[in-house]
Amino acid sequence: MIDIGTGDGLFVYQSARENPKKFYIGVDANPRPLEKLSEKIHRKPAKGGLPNVLFLQAAVEDLPQELNGVADEVHIHFPWGSLLQAVANGDITTLQNIRRICAPQALLEVVLGLDPERDRTEIKRLQIPLPTIEHIDSTLAPLYRSTGFEICERGTIPPPDWPRLHTSWAKRLKGNTNRALLYLIARAVEPDE
Repeated sequence: MIDIGTGDGLFVYQSARENPKKFYIGVDANPRPLEKLSEKIHRKPAKGGLPNVLFLQAAVEDLPQELNGVADEVHIHFPWGSLLQAVANGDITTLQNIRRICAPQALLEVVLGLDPERDRTEIKRLQIPLPTIEHIDSTLAPLYRSTGFEICERGTIPPPDWPRLHTSWAKRLKGNTNRALLYLIARAVEPDE
């Protein structure tokens, strides 16, 4: 499982603790938030160490070739900046790069959580629409399909379910009634010609 834009790595860490037989890779361009967990995973298991976790510093635009075809799952939770822009606008180059690391039939999960008021400056700066189901169906589905991702599910995540995401952002957003969490799940397929 690869988590792109892993931030502080909490989702990867918690998932790896719950599933010790799976291997987890957290990828982020900014290594600073990962410092604590990066040190912790190398400890003895009794002190929080996890042998099934690896953190990598890399941008989505420059994912290491060693990751080609290895991911059975790719998660992108609460992306920001260029990653948010790429997944919300269906950037072909970025989606192809994500598809490159996927094994056949791998799942891609994207969770977006934008507040139209608090995030309006970033939404305007990145020139992205406020994500909606209609936007996923009309705009993103064909773009994702052209890069080898068939969207098979999409919807909203109600606030009581936010904690299941195991991310620091989900914890921080708790109680914000203006923010909607929208998700999409896609399966890696052969790209459209």
